[in-house]
Amino acid sequence: MSSEETATKDPYRIYLREDQIPTAWYNLRADMPEKPDPMRLPNGKVATVDDIAPVFARALCEQELDDDTPYFKIPEPVMEMYRVYRPSPLCRAYNLERALGTPAKIYYKFEGNNTSGSHKLNSALAQAYYAYAEGITNITTETGAGQWGTALSEAAAHYGLDLDVFMVKCSYEQKPFRRNVMETFGARVTPSPSPTTEAGKKILAADPECTGSLGTAISEAVERALNVPGNKGRYQLGSVLNQVVLHQSVIGLESYEALAELGEYPDIVIGCCGGGSNFGGLIAPFMRDKLNGTHPNTRFIGVEPASCPSLTRGVYAYDFADTGQTCPLCKMYTLGNGFIPSPDHAGGLRYHGMSPIVSKLKHDGYMEAVAVKQTDVFAAAEQFAKLETILPAPESSHAILQAIREAEKCRETGEAKTILFGLTGTGYFDMVAYDKYNKGELEDHIPTDEELEAGFATIPHIPGLQ
Repeated sequence: MSSEETATKDPYRIYLREDQIPTAWYNLRADMPEKPDPMRLPNGKVATVDDIAPVFARALCEQELDDDTPYFKIPEPVMEMYRVYRPSPLCRAYNLERALGTPAKIYYKFEGNNTSGSHKLNSALAQAYYAYAEGITNITTETGAGQWGTALSEAAAHYGLDLDVFMVKCSYEQKPFRRNVMETFGARVTPSPSPTTEAGKKILAADPECTGSLGTAISEAVERALNVPGNKGRYQLGSVLNQVVLHQSVIGLESYEALAELGEYPDIVIGCCGGGSNFGGLIAPFMRDKLNGTHPNTRFIGVEPASCPSLTRGVYAYDFADTGQTCPLCKMYTLGNGFIPSPDHAGGLRYHGMSPIVSKLKHDGYMEAVAVKQTDVFAAAEQFAKLETILPAPESSHAILQAIREAEKCRETGEAKTILFGLTGTGYFDMVAYDKYNKGELEDHIPTDEELEAGFATIPHIPGLQ
């Protein structure tokens, strides 16, 4: 069947009805045959809700540590805001299919139709609400490319919360307009590492020219939250944690429902991976089907940058979530909490570790991971933009590149596979990076084994554990 004939059957975009927005988040851990290893304190003790409640809102702590409850009801105040911008569309990439000459069907779930320009608002609204409901007045966070900081700024403004954002220094300088949007919503934005915290001072003392990482920014944000008078401060994280993967399951649940209405089911599900929350959320209901044997042959591919290759070149170990080594330990694929990505890397996805859920699925063989070069990523981004009328975020474009490669394999084999990928957001605030690519100034940095070993050296030794 030609694309023209298929077009009479499937729309270019399908929007679910408002009453089809999921009313509960799905917890994939409940259906995993082996659970991710538990979060631990620096002394190796398994973390409890009481242990981490000084850092996170209590309801979020309960979601973080619950491996058994399959569904968590979405609070009505969060649902009210979800209805403003959800459901998000599931799109058929007909133009891309035709350009590639592939028999594959390519679908993408587009999460860019909100002010943050990305999927991040799905969790930001939830985290801000729980802080507000607990009587918290001040929240802090980190941001890399700026999408999470923008989303949490929007959510904090909605619930009347005071917000401090520590933005990775090289991104702060490369992406000023994201900072401007955060400030428009009332957030205070500080480049990290900074001299405003003890963690920042320590990092700058060791390396005055440090360009920052999500690990450095997390250290500063956690310190700031713990020093808000009256115990009224909490820290909020935009990826990695179980609670964030839980909130992002709305992406996968909507995708699942929309594909079902089309009579489709994906053979391959692809997502970009930095901390792993959008990928974990997208794959959640489809991975459930793989785990329970309903669709055992579905492939899941996480795509990461070659310059920050935690899934493909990292080690599976307990590591600190932050460079300052103040946060609890997660069992994950990691490059070491001291790993600092090259400042030449403009494509986001700069975190040293990976979601414990995604890491466990990779370790147990349920998913694949690939690392790609950023110049290839931007080439795919521009090809997609010319064909599908959306300028994608560099992060999202990692998934676009792999979807193109899988579709090209189908062209070679003649297999008409169904491919689903996550288009997590737009790239309209990433024009410095696009400009560098168009001028031929963007370089590919692939860490040497020696560079990786320096990061691995910062992974803690825990007596009796690792």
